[in-house]
Amino acid sequence: MTHVPYLIAGWGISLVVIALYAASVMRRSKRLAALVPVDRRRWMTGGDADVIGES
Repeated sequence: MTHVPYLIAGWGISLVVIALYAASVMRRSKRLAALVPVDRRRWMTGGDADVIGES
């Protein structure tokens, strides 16, 4: 008897769980980012993100 199915199942379940967790973190971060007032956002998210060296 071979252990390959158990290895594949273990890796598959692990990858699916990690992918679901990453998706939930991204979804939550987008939802929370919308709650931050415009004047409190970081410079990278502002409208002038393409201008380097200006505040």
